[in-house]
Parts: sequence; structure tokens; C-alpha cells
Amino acid sequence: MENLLMIMMIIGALGVLSQWIAWRTRLPAIVVMAIVGLLAGPVFGIINPEADLGDLYGPLISIAVGIILFEGSLNLDFREIKGMRKPVFRIVTVGAFLAWIFGSLAAHYVAGLSWAVAFVIGGIFIVTGPTVILPLLRQAKLKPRAAAILKWEGIVVDPFGALLAVFSFEFIKFLTIETVTFDAVIMFLLASILAGIIGAAFGYGIGWSFERGLVPEFLKSPVVLVTVIMAFALSDFIMHETGLLAVTVMGMTIANMHISAISDMRHFKENISILLISVIFIMLTASLDRETLLSIFDLNIMLFIIMMLFVIRPLTIFLSTMGTNLEFREKLLVGWIAPRGIVALTVSAYFANVLIDAGFQDAEILTSLTFGLVFGTVLAHGFSIGWLSRKLGLSTDTKDGVLFVGSNKFSANFAKALQDLGVPVIITDASSSRLTHATKAEVPYEHEEILSEQMEYQLDMTPYDYMLSVTEFDSYNTLVSSTFKPEYGKEHLFQLPLQTNEGDQLSEVSHHISGTVLFDGQVTWTSLNEKINDGFIFEKAPITESYTYDDFLNDRSEEDVILAIVKQSGSVNFFTPENNLTAEPGDQIISLAKPE
Repeated sequence: MENLLMIMMIIGALGVLSQWIAWRTRLPAIVVMAIVGLLAGPVFGIINPEADLGDLYGPLISIAVGIILFEGSLNLDFREIKGMRKPVFRIVTVGAFLAWIFGSLAAHYVAGLSWAVAFVIGGIFIVTGPTVILPLLRQAKLKPRAAAILKWEGIVVDPFGALLAVFSFEFIKFLTIETVTFDAVIMFLLASILAGIIGAAFGYGIGWSFERGLVPEFLKSPVVLVTVIMAFALSDFIMHETGLLAVTVMGMTIANMHISAISDMRHFKENISILLISVIFIMLTASLDRETLLSIFDLNIMLFIIMMLFVIRPLTIFLSTMGTNLEFREKLLVGWIAPRGIVALTVSAYFANVLIDAGFQDAEILTSLTFGLVFGTVLAHGFSIGWLSRKLGLSTDTKDGVLFVGSNKFSANFAKALQDLGVPVIITDASSSRLTHATKAEVPYEHEEILSEQMEYQLDMTPYDYMLSVTEFDSYNTLVSSTFKPEYGKEHLFQLPLQTNEGDQLSEVSHHISGTVLFDGQVTWTSLNEKINDGFIFEKAPITESYTYDDFLNDRSEEDVILAIVKQSGSVNFFTPENNLTAEPGDQIISLAKPE
């Protein structure tokens, strides 16, 4: 037991460490996790999760994949693909079918597999999945259309890859094994339909009970988690690999019921999914043996991977999206990005054993073939998605962007000063009259309530790394900070200091629910706007070798307010009472300064 606990501790620590390294170095997280897993497993032999965990290994991975798939499907709101339903539908239906056929042909003629094994593995390889797609989308900052297509394909097609493999295997047994009847194939189809019904029923039940207050707030996340496991296990008990379909349908059902508690569910499940993705990837890569790792470099396997990357994937996307409103550059990006991940690894490992037991000895290379494709696509797509999306104009600006909540003289002119230095900015406000300040300053704005449900589909927040809540209402600023803290984190979420003599006088508000207080902690919405009325201007002071940060501090007036430093790299650092910022040559300091 002590050894088992130690192994689980090491796996968890390596998974979280991999995510942290990826965050610090801005490398693709899945690439870092793959490297760390290989170093801990086949290279140095520190752990071998498959052997160490024994019978727990398979069920743990299956349940984790089910939870990850459910978390991804919670984001599949049909409002997100308004105007893109045709290309998305084509890709997840016609595209998936073509990928299965072409992949099977390549597996037979290039990898040298028998027809039976080729069609099983061809079904598995249509999947991409949220475990690999979602981290890449977060890293690359893709524009909404391209991101939505890749996300929907990855999540919707994921369970169908496993189902296609099961269907192929059942049909092959019907054709080659005399004892297997056509009834087995029919039973598989009925079990798949039943899994969909189970998922929809569980999802509707969750949504219905939550909306009617039958479940208290503190129990909602645990109830959802247990229900996901129940739906997955029940469907998988009826027919192996149908559990993935059940949890996907369950998540989509809840997402499109538009229940008020869905945002809390997403935050909870997203945190769990990040941990599970990290742990599972470490487990799978660390369980490889050196022979399997070396066999990836077999000529037939490498040729098959090249075919999948450069021929089959682009061909299926271009054929399936003919006659849709998808732009050529979008087809090009989607036709290149298709990394395989955890579902492909787990399902192929299962079928490798099943096919060998059924007498198909060439299935021995399935593990090597799958790991080769996973590593090949993860490395190729992980390192190229950012570069290619920027070249095609399908990614947002790589510089740190700033989203201002509240339009007034201060926010509009501050946004203009940042924009002049190349920082992407936008102002949101529900009042058209207040937005006249943004119009006069000639900065982008969105006429929408930031807390409304529609805002999620109205405005792409991906380009904006920082949110500044700068309205005159302390309570509203705090509410905005509390609402967006799960997405931004307190270090990227700012609000003006509380007003002591005006407004709501929330002097006792907990710092746990508020954003980081801006500037010196004393200036308020009123004082900032009064300074502008008194003629104070936004100055941009460049720091050089001859004009240092100390020189700037000596030159400023006591009434000036230092606001931010725009670094030479393009990142933005805001002054707060807690931090002690300094500027270096090449940086620019923005301040609200008294005119000379």
C-alpha cells in the first residue's frame, strides 16, 4: 500500500510539474508531459504505472477519460457555432467517415496490416480529443471560428472513434468467425443508441433538478461528478466503449439547457480535467517499454505517420468541407491540426490484446503504431499551431491584451495610451451614453453587459490577458472580479481601490472575492476622473540607458499616478500596492501626470 501511495504521489507531482514547466516556458503542455513521462518511465525507470498500479490501471484511465470528455462536451453549446453548423456537421460526419476509410487503407497498404486489423485501427485514429486539442487551443489563442471547429471535432468525434473500432471488430468477427451471428452487430448498434439515451436522460435529470433547487449549491459539483461516473460505467457495462458516447451526450444536453449553474460546473470540471490530463499522459508514456519506443522508428510505421499527417488529414478536411463557407486558410489550418491523444492510446491498447486473442497476430504492432502517431502529431502540431495560425492570420495578437470593464474618461484615455504602444485593448459597457468616451478616444468597444450570458458568444476574450474593472460602483467591480476569477486568476484581474466616502463603502469586503487593487491603493474612480477634468494627461515615458527609471521617479510630481509599464517584449505590468515594479531600458511607463 505504501509503495502504491508513493507511485500515485510521483505521478501526480510529475503531471502538475509538467503543466507548470509548460506555463513558464510557453511550450505545448502535451509535449512537456510526453517528455517527462518518457524520462520517468522507459528512460530512467523511476516508475512503470501499468505494472505498479496493476488492475487499477485500466479502470482509472477509463473513468478519467470519461470525465475529461464530459468536461469538454459541457462547452458544446450550439450557439457557439452559429453560422458554422454546416462545416462542423460535415467534418464530424463525412470527414470522420472519410478519415476512417483513408486511414484504414493506409494502415493496410503502408503499415502492412491485415484488412481486419486495419479497419479497427482506422476507426481509432479518427479521434483527436479534448485532452490534446484544448491545451493547444489555449496556447495558440486561435480566433473563434477556427477554435470552435477544432474543439467541436475533437470532442464530438472522440467517442465515435472508439465506437467505430468496436463496430469494425464486431463486423469482422461476423465475417470471419462462424460462431458470431449478425445479432451481435445489431446488439452493438442498439447498445450505442441506448448509451446516447442514458447520457441524455442523466443530463436532463441533472439540469432539471438543479433549476428547481432540488440540489444545494455545495452538493452540485459532487453530484455531477458521481453522475458522470454512473453514466459512463452503466453504458460501458452494457457494451464496452459506449461509455464515452454517454458522457459526451450528457455534457451536450446540459450545455444546451442553459442552466444557471453551468459556469460553476465548468470551473470545477476544468480544474479536475487539467489534473487528470496531466496524470494520464504521465501514466501512459511512463508505461512504455524501450522496445515499443524503439519500434516506432520502423520504416513502415514512419511512412504511415507521414501519410496520416500530410495526405489523409488534409484530404478528408478539404473533401468534407466542399461547398461550405469555410475559408481556404481555415481549411488549411484545420487540415493540419489533428493531434491524437489519450483515447487513441487507451482504445488501441485494449484492441491490440483483443485482436491478438482472436488470432490476428499482426495486431502486435498496434501499440507502437499508435504511440508513433501520438508522438508524431503531438510534436508536429504542438510546435507548429502557433506559428501557422499567425501566418494564416487565424490567431489573435500574441501581445498581452487588456479588457476594460466600464467606459469613462479615465478608462478610455488609459486604453488609448496602451493602444498607442501596440497593446490590444477593448472597453465593454452596457450604456451607450458612457461608451461615447471610448468612441471619442477611438478605441475598440463592445456595447454589452460583461456579466450577461450572451457576452460569452458576443465577444472573444482570448486576446485579453488582463481584465480591469474600473466603473464607479465598488460592488459591481467586486462582482465582476469574483465572476471572472476562475478564468483570469487574481494576478490578471484588477479593480480600482474602494471609495471610502462615496458609493457602497465596501471597506470590509474580503480580498478573496475582489480583484487585485490597482495603483497606489489610494486613488479612486472619482479622484482619477477629477484629475483628468483638471487637465492631467496620460504620459508615455520611454526608459533608456541615459534616462533611467530612477530619473523618471525624480522627475514626477507627487500628484502624478504611475499606472503601468509596457515591457519591451509587449507584456504589461500594472502598478499595485503590493508589487515593486522597475523599468528597464526599452520599457515605456504610462502615468497620469500633471501638465508642466
